[in-house]
Amino acid sequence: MQNYIFSRITRNPPPFFIFAHIICCVFIHPTTCNKMTTNHQIIKSLQRFITTDRFARYQEVLTKRTRFLTLVLEDLYQPHNASAVLRSCDCFGVQDVHIIETRNRYEVNPDVALGSAKWLSLYRYQGSSDNTRQCLLQLRKKGYRLVATTPHKDDHTPETLPLHEKTALLFGTELTGLTPEALEMADDFIRIPMVGFTESLNISVSVAILLQTLTSRLWSGTTQWQLTGNEAEEIMVQWLSQSVKGSEQLIREITARTEPEKSSGESW
Repeated sequence: MQNYIFSRITRNPPPFFIFAHIICCVFIHPTTCNKMTTNHQIIKSLQRFITTDRFARYQEVLTKRTRFLTLVLEDLYQPHNASAVLRSCDCFGVQDVHIIETRNRYEVNPDVALGSAKWLSLYRYQGSSDNTRQCLLQLRKKGYRLVATTPHKDDHTPETLPLHEKTALLFGTELTGLTPEALEMADDFIRIPMVGFTESLNISVSVAILLQTLTSRLWSGTTQWQLTGNEAEEIMVQWLSQSVKGSEQLIREITARTEPEKSSGESW
């Protein structure tokens, strides 16, 4: 499966890809098909501007990227914690991070993050008193189970949390943790077992421990945690566009060529 995903973004697609693309155009919504075509063309064009080794590294990292797990960060206010969390997400292959900014603005310390933010997809929820609810409802509509991290609930541990469905891990602010609203909307709870006098770990440490354990379980299990071919192409476009100077203009030109204008009467 992974070999097929990345064979689609080489300079000479195999015959099977051409056949699959024809089937896509016949049976899949034209907008989806056009988007796949556009991403493929963008990748072919932009990869010429980076070294073969660098492109191969992008492909290698993508094989371990996942959207099966995602993080929700509610009102973190310490930049070093916010930055360390992003670094852990990149290291353990978690692509998406959802950032709620109701009371505190999420700021990244570049000396801690070490550029990890540019490899991730960050979704920010701000400008409303209802940010938490909007974020969690959106994730639930996408099929995510909401799992709150808190030391006060004697529930699952990183080793026992079921991983049979997409999971969003909820982390709260450093001092008070998750808001009552987030806890109320959670489908499940997870804690990290501890034996000392201190009640809780630093949030960035908690994220690293949970992601290391959960991603290791995914990698060694049978759950389909990998990106789809279309998701992998979208992320590759994101990475290449950040690596190639002047990529915006090239992407606009390719998009204009490969995505025909919709007619006013089109409906699906």
